[in-house]
Formats: sequence, structure tokens, C-alpha cells
Amino acid sequence: MDRNLEGLKQKVLEGGRIGKEDALWLAGQPLEGLCRAADEIRRNFCGNQFDLCTIINGKSGKCTEDCKYCAQSSFYHTEVESYPLLGTEELVRQAEYNGRRGVPRYSIVTSGKKLGSREVEQACRSIQRIKETVDISVCVSFGLLEEKEFRKVKQAGAARVHNNLEASAGYFPSVCTTHTQQDKIDALKAARRAGLSICSGGIMGLGERMEDRIDLALALRELEVESVPINMLNPIPGTPYENNERLTEEDMCRIVAVFRFLLPKAFIRLAGGRGLMAGQGRKCFQSGANAAITGDMLTTAGITIQRDLEMLEELGYQVVKNCG
Repeated sequence: MDRNLEGLKQKVLEGGRIGKEDALWLAGQPLEGLCRAADEIRRNFCGNQFDLCTIINGKSGKCTEDCKYCAQSSFYHTEVESYPLLGTEELVRQAEYNGRRGVPRYSIVTSGKKLGSREVEQACRSIQRIKETVDISVCVSFGLLEEKEFRKVKQAGAARVHNNLEASAGYFPSVCTTHTQQDKIDALKAARRAGLSICSGGIMGLGERMEDRIDLALALRELEVESVPINMLNPIPGTPYENNERLTEEDMCRIVAVFRFLLPKAFIRLAGGRGLMAGQGRKCFQSGANAAITGDMLTTAGITIQRDLEMLEELGYQVVKNCG
């Protein structure tokens, strides 16, 4: 089959879908043209809207899961701080801080396989207070909750649930053995049944192939994920991936561009590892990405909100204010 970049771009622009073989072919094309085409697809379906969020490490360390990239896993010896679920006052304080600086979305992320029932109740009280105090959208990453628990989170005022698939189905068992990717998919589906939007993506640089990355994007497409975080592995000392070679900004631009072809309407979000890039992801925002996490990451330093807002203005983006 004859393929060309212009033809595949037009197919997507006209509402068609490309398949795995098309995506693999795209991944091997010259970077400049690929990125330019992906950015055209982004503008066509998303305009200049940009979804900006910040995250807070709501509960840290002593995680029972063995995800090989994670500093919070109890399986590995890292320097991460451990503490229980933060109280309402601190969660509200951080929400106010971010809201005042123009961030429309605030995500509470907790370590562990899932929050316990009492922790869910505590978190729901905190979410209610946040919504009463700050004009900000609340997202949660509370692990493998069930639908009844997600319904409580929704009732408290949360809008979105985050749970990364991390890698392709075929590669996931190499990344984590204490739960399955299907467990994550089941949780995402439960969250959607509860009326929450879903956010899910993965980490690049775990040792996976481009085919794995494409399989991940196709799985996210099947789930109709609205927000897709793309993390670049920051190899953390003490984890099994501490010696992994870092990807380059060019690698990330290529990944983002291929994801945009496969997920033309999604908010493709640069997440962890963005601060490792010389331009803090600027080239990726010209290659199809149109969302980001700003401020500090969970266990690593991020990029200041003000610097991000200035860069986005320079690039002609408009931060979405009412994003659910």
C-alpha cells in the first residue's frame, strides 16, 4: 500500500481513522514535516485551546505496588518523603494558590493501589471544601476505586479521574506485576459510569518500542479518553529504571505527533519529565500537544506556572477556563 504524509493527514482531517501500520509508517518519517502535519490536525480539531493543570502529592510513599519507574514504591530504596493523606486545610490552601495564578484544573494524586474507604470519605470532604472555596476544576488520582466510590467522588464535586495505562498491554507486565492493566481499564470504565471524565496516558522511555507506544495510543482511542498525559521517564535513583537512557525532546516530539494523528480530538498533555527538555516542551506544543501539567511534579521539580503562561501566550494558545 502506498502511503504519504499528506494523504494520511487529509484522512484524519476529514474524520477518518488511521491504523497501526499507518502510525508505524508515520513514526519513521522526517520529523519536521510530521510535526507540522500533526500541529495542523491539532488546530483543526482543538483550535488554540490549551488545558493546563497542576497536581498535588496528596499522599506520598509506602506504596504497595511495584511499578518500576516510581519513587514512591515500597519495593525500592529512594529518597521520597512519606506521609498520609493531607488534611482539608492544606488541600484547600494549595487549590487557592493555583487558582489565583490562573490554573483552571487542580488534581489530587495519592500513592497506593487505592484509597481506603475512610480515606475516600476524608478526600470527599476536602473536595467539597475546595469547590466551596475556589473556582477550580478538581481531578483525582485515587487508584483502583470501584464505581460506588467514584460516585461519591463525583458527588463531592470532582470532574475527572486520572489513571495512566502506562504502557501497551503487551509491555505492561514488564513494568508492574502487583496489578494488571485490565485493573486500570476497569477503574477508568467505572469512573466514566459514575459520570466522571477520564484522563489516561503513559510513560515513554521505559524500554518500550515505538510499536508499544502506538498500541498504547490505540488502547486510549478505544477508551475514548479525553485527556492523554505523555510522560517522559525521569530515571530516579533507587528504582529499576535508574540507568535508562533519557529520551530527547526530538523523541518526544515524534511521539506526540504520532499520538495526535491517532487521537485528533484529545488534549495531549505533556506531564512528567517536561522539565528535562531544553525548551520545557515548546517544540512539542508545536507538534500536536495542547495540554500540560504545570508547577511541581509528584516527586520531581516542575516548571513555574508564570513561565508556562508566558510561553503559551507566545505560542498563541488560550488556556481553557471552563474545562469541567
